[in-house]
Amino acid sequence: MASTYRNLKLVKDDPWLEPVAKDVWDRYERYRDRLKQIESEFGSLTRFATAHEYFGIHFNKETDTWVYREWAPRARDLYFFGDFNNWHRHGNRMNRLDNGVWEIILPREQYPGFKHGSLVKVLVHGVNGWNERIPVYIRRVVQDAETSNFTGQVWAPPVPFDWGGRDRFDLKALGELYIYEAHVGMSGETPEVSTYEFFTREILPRIKAGGYNAIQLMAVAEHPYYGSFGYHVANYFAPSSKFGTPEDLKCLIMAAHNMGIAVIMDVVHSHTVKNYNEGLNDFDGSDGLYTHSGARGDHPHWGSRVFDYGKLDVIRFLLSNLRYWMQEFHFDGFRFDGVTSMLYHHHGFVDSSFWNQQTYFSDGVEWDAQTYLQLANRLVHRIRPDAVTIAEDVSGMPGIGAPLKDGGLGFDFRLGMGLPDYWIHQLTQVRDENWSMDGMFNALTNRKWDVGTVAYCESHDQAMVGDKTIAFRLMDQEMYWKMGEHDQSAIVERGVALHKMIRLVTLSLGGDAWLNFMGNEFGHPEWLDFPREGNGWSYWYARRQWSLIDKPGLKYRHLLEFDRAMIDLSAKHQLLHAGFPTLLNVDEESKTLVFERAGLVFIFNWHPTTSFPDYEFTVPVGGDYRLLLSSDEKRFGGWNRQDGSLLYPTVQTKEGLHRMRIYNTNRTVAVFKIARNA
Repeated sequence: MASTYRNLKLVKDDPWLEPVAKDVWDRYERYRDRLKQIESEFGSLTRFATAHEYFGIHFNKETDTWVYREWAPRARDLYFFGDFNNWHRHGNRMNRLDNGVWEIILPREQYPGFKHGSLVKVLVHGVNGWNERIPVYIRRVVQDAETSNFTGQVWAPPVPFDWGGRDRFDLKALGELYIYEAHVGMSGETPEVSTYEFFTREILPRIKAGGYNAIQLMAVAEHPYYGSFGYHVANYFAPSSKFGTPEDLKCLIMAAHNMGIAVIMDVVHSHTVKNYNEGLNDFDGSDGLYTHSGARGDHPHWGSRVFDYGKLDVIRFLLSNLRYWMQEFHFDGFRFDGVTSMLYHHHGFVDSSFWNQQTYFSDGVEWDAQTYLQLANRLVHRIRPDAVTIAEDVSGMPGIGAPLKDGGLGFDFRLGMGLPDYWIHQLTQVRDENWSMDGMFNALTNRKWDVGTVAYCESHDQAMVGDKTIAFRLMDQEMYWKMGEHDQSAIVERGVALHKMIRLVTLSLGGDAWLNFMGNEFGHPEWLDFPREGNGWSYWYARRQWSLIDKPGLKYRHLLEFDRAMIDLSAKHQLLHAGFPTLLNVDEESKTLVFERAGLVFIFNWHPTTSFPDYEFTVPVGGDYRLLLSSDEKRFGGWNRQDGSLLYPTVQTKEGLHRMRIYNTNRTVAVFKIARNA
């Protein structure tokens, strides 16, 4: 037996896992056992993930009836009501079937008022009394403008959405992923909630022009509190009506596909809202059901409820949710939020030095959640082999990006969450003249190179109120007054220079895909803060100021142009798919870091004040080099101190090394490529 579990590729490839080889095998066996159970009872995993086709509200053409089903095993009574019966709460009692399922059939002839667009609720009688709830599998939820109450809405358009014949998007054709993290509601400049239609018309072209080929769309599933950023989901099968109709969202996705842009959904299966009026919490009137009961069901840090991944009905609900979004809306994959919270009973809120083999595989590990994530990855890739799955995990769970057959969890990528943490530390704790070049290189390359990693300097997390974006950390209030092209400010000059360098060094060293949050590509000057009591319910900071790059004469445009050039350079040379970079020079005295990746030579001079004429360093191949990109170009707000029209020849030393000389200007990144071999 010992030889069997040691033969898992995950263990064979990583000697560090040898002491816990049996635990890795047990994780794999738990997944296989659950999969076998599902296949035995339901025929296949994909058939298992069809709960949304049975539960919820559906129209049966053969019988000309509407059918509504709900899973509420401990409920005493369920009553279906709405505008179709003049909101008579006890007018239509549901029938209890087997396995805790309740059903009601409404003949269309008898209920002509029940139709697409009808408003509905369900009255649940449980041990905790009578509670009005929203059907769990409802596909649209609307909020009353006067009362602010949420109500389910029957959504079954008589004419199906026309995808224009394009029902598949070729993700493989994209090559590398350049992901634009976006929130529809705050995508406009006016202080209000923007719409799917606005995003499609105004923002998609900006994303395309920037060179990004994927969108990571936040806040898709309905959430009662706008300020939760979409992370406290109540209605898992309902696209948020805050931004428009389900068809509007489909139009957005279809338009993105027609532009060659993939759409990845930020899916929240790590927890759910506590709300009784809107969410899943204690749906059948008793503690638990979809979540754990008692203290285990409460997330101590997020004020939410934790799913019970050990229940077959719960994982069927969640897996069906993934299938629904892929098949009904044509999402190209998922970024799974809060994976660290899912993987451990302590939800990852422990000392960072705590992690070791035991804490990854035994102490405090939520085995059922691991199994769910394995099943989720199998399902997503069975439905669509080229789909993308990304794990938001800061713990570094071994095997998170390894294939299921090798003993892993099956994600395509993990977020490189240590990268923004590194930059926050550097910008707040260390003066840039004291930054370590060797420390920087090691921090940005410190990952397993067989695990797909999404590199980023900052996401929405660093933009929230109480935190700061990199641009704001660098320039702070100077951004309000000194961003004109002719304004003189040492703070802004430093900030613009370092902003460009930080982004490119992270992209070129940090991972296998790239992520940017909406507006950060041009150094958006303000934080994010959604309407709440503490700010007078203001939308002022829940928006993006595109006018800063549309107006001529502002330095924000310089940052945008550099971001576009950076991504264009990376995409043309397949930088993210290249192997481990070759470190060519670490010069702590001149604060210069030189390395090669994908045939490109990068020279980063981080020195605050000093430029170095005839700066010499080793390159891999002899010949004439050409300057492809310099952050010091005038179009990027630089001084044009490096000449892109010249060829830069190498000289061979007695030892056979090829040496090259450049004008190594301070606070500049320059990228060279050989133009002619020696």
